[in-house]
Amino acid sequence: MRAVVQRVSEASVAIENQVVGKIQKGLLALVAVRAEDTEKDIDYLINKLIGLRVFEDTEGKMNLSFSEVGGQLLIVPNFTVYGSVIKGMRPSFIASGSVQEARKKYDCFIEKLTQTGINFEQGVFQANMQVSLVNDGPITLVIDSDKLF
Repeated sequence: MRAVVQRVSEASVAIENQVVGKIQKGLLALVAVRAEDTEKDIDYLINKLIGLRVFEDTEGKMNLSFSEVGGQLLIVPNFTVYGSVIKGMRPSFIASGSVQEARKKYDCFIEKLTQTGINFEQGVFQANMQVSLVNDGPITLVIDSDKLF
């Protein structure tokens, strides 16, 4: 699994001009799954998201997680995070696998995230979404369960 994570002061996701998820201070995560992903990959990503320390403590150091600062989490499914432009100019999305497999794994990710007790907002799998955000910092990180980064 892979996620592009941004620290935000606000973020929202809309479908056909209807907001389906909205947060204030917290993390926006664009989440993608691959055909090869397992529960181990799902658990890895959830643990990283929950524990990611990108908010300042009283000394101004990035040392606190979103939950420690009363932040929120917005999850947006985004298969293009696995897009590759290694060859040519048109992105390849082969690594994303089939829609059916990706949906199962994304649903498992959401179910496991729900089980953590953390409140979060989310976009809609396979929908055409408009994401708005104010990147705070800016802080943008990529988390990959293959630990490529």
